[in-house]
Amino acid sequence: MALCILHSRARVGIHAPAVTVEVHLSSGLPALSMVGLPELAVKESKDRVRGALLNGRFRFPDGRVTINLAPADLPKEGGRFDLPIALGILGASDQLAANALDRYEFIGELALSGALRPVNGVLPVAVAARDAGRELILPRENAAEAALVSGLLLRPAGHLMAVCEHLNGTSLLPAFVSGDQPVWHDPEYPDLAEVRGQEHAKRALEIAAAGAHSLLLIGPPGTGKSMLANRLPGLLPPLTESEALETAAIRSVSDRDLFEPARWRERPFRSPHHTASGVALVGGGSNPRPGEISLAHQGVLFLDELPEYDRKVLEVLREPLESGHIDISRAARQARFPARFQLVAAMNPCPCGYLGDSSGRCHCTVDQIARYRGRLSGPLLDRIDMHVEVPRLDVSRLGGSLPSGTETTALVRARVAAARASQQNRANKPNNALSPSEIDRDCALDTAGRRLMEQALTRLALSARAYHRILKVARTIADLENAPAIDIAHLSEAIGYRRLDRGSVI
Repeated sequence: MALCILHSRARVGIHAPAVTVEVHLSSGLPALSMVGLPELAVKESKDRVRGALLNGRFRFPDGRVTINLAPADLPKEGGRFDLPIALGILGASDQLAANALDRYEFIGELALSGALRPVNGVLPVAVAARDAGRELILPRENAAEAALVSGLLLRPAGHLMAVCEHLNGTSLLPAFVSGDQPVWHDPEYPDLAEVRGQEHAKRALEIAAAGAHSLLLIGPPGTGKSMLANRLPGLLPPLTESEALETAAIRSVSDRDLFEPARWRERPFRSPHHTASGVALVGGGSNPRPGEISLAHQGVLFLDELPEYDRKVLEVLREPLESGHIDISRAARQARFPARFQLVAAMNPCPCGYLGDSSGRCHCTVDQIARYRGRLSGPLLDRIDMHVEVPRLDVSRLGGSLPSGTETTALVRARVAAARASQQNRANKPNNALSPSEIDRDCALDTAGRRLMEQALTRLALSARAYHRILKVARTIADLENAPAIDIAHLSEAIGYRRLDRGSVI
């Protein structure tokens, strides 16, 4: 056979478009050429493949070897094409039975010894292979990750020789049907009961969890802002299988973190340092990679010391907060990453952090306070649903046993889950994602409520966006009480969480 065709997958964002690997042998001077927009790591595969074939006691064909990675206009990167290229050369030179290749997809990097090395971004490949109705042959180290996709027949391998023996029918690779044995454990989150006092902030945290609302915590250092934020993921309902696969796919294609299949059902919690750049936050690079907001998809993005971030960096959050995704465009590459995260931020009330503290330690001037808060733009603050004070606790509440009636994470999570279920039944989405027409339908006010909102709009000079966000928070408060409609108490509480719109803090 002079021509051999195999199937593999490239990587574009969190997608895995099909790539056809075509290997053709012809007479002429010995040479190997590769076409189809291969990047440097792909071009170098010819040396890895040659070494793997020779060390596996295969014959590297004489003559001209042409390798085409189709489609030609799709850039190819990484070592993931080593295995299909090697098999294509063996098939084209009649060293491999190539009559059953169409039922498989291949992915994997080769060592010079012929051993298969793992590659990243396997989860999107597994999803695409299942949808295409093919079996997937891949490195053994990637099997646990690919096994998260139900309904896919996997054949993990450790060496090129094992793959060839399977294709020749001499020794079959053991099949593993993914989904039979879930490889995950129940996530463990810190308990809300560990946070002393701060009942008002805990209430706001519960509302934020119930409606997927964004939250800004404002208070002096050491009052529990970070502790509260860290407990939000534990209050959120468990991820569905489709949500978990989507978040896992983002981590799979990311070069920042080692993907852990055992934690694929865990809500993400990302807390980038305030020195993070805009690219680190939203993603980017010549070959676009997901940033912190995408790694926090379906989870929590916590920005501590919010005014310390560069203002230009924070402004890039405005679009994904509204749309739930981020589009990254480069000269030759474009990618869209999901970014439906729940923003939780924390800040001090002034540069020294002690404005309004009973100790009287703050000596910041009005101008200093104004400059400090001016680092946050009005449009960004307008997109944060709730602004909540976290004041200093009395020292008597810090020690001793927990007071009776202290609520645990499990107890609050049950209420949150019930509220989320009501929202799913009503609109098939959390309240924070309601469109204007859905707000008109689900957040209708009575006469007293409309009068209160008119007064709030006038006195606080609220924008139309803030008006809608107050209505959505009020709808969530009503859902927590299993109330069919928003009443005046729900609306009053929601207005109270727009702290920065009232002009002063602490």
